[in-house]
Amino acid sequence: MPQALETRLNTYSPAVLSLFRVVFGLLYTCHGANWLFGWPTGGPAAEIGAWPGFFAGIIELVAGILITLGLFTRIAAFIASGEMAVAYFTQHLPTGWIPMTNKGELSVLYCFAFFLLVFTGAGAYALDAVRRRH
Repeated sequence: MPQALETRLNTYSPAVLSLFRVVFGLLYTCHGANWLFGWPTGGPAAEIGAWPGFFAGIIELVAGILITLGLFTRIAAFIASGEMAVAYFTQHLPTGWIPMTNKGELSVLYCFAFFLLVFTGAGAYALDAVRRRH
């Protein structure tokens, strides 16, 4: 890649990282809302206290909102990444180890996307960045 193009693309990295965080946070929030309220799919919500759906829903809703806003992003992403690792190993791995065949692909993608955010942080456009400035 030419140096000029690489330099130009690098200037957009903070904004694109923020966009990445917002998209993954919103999708994760929707998974939590689906577990807890049956929204947006209209499916049944998990019963209060039911394992793992109710507890997964709480983690996904709260962590998803925090990640979307970019507030306490590294901590929320660490918890979300761990939850997705547990989901993969407990729900998908018993039916086979290949994510494409055991329906665990989404768990793996979320796990590593959130793991990335643990190390990169929220990006330039986040409440964490506002907190750092003050």
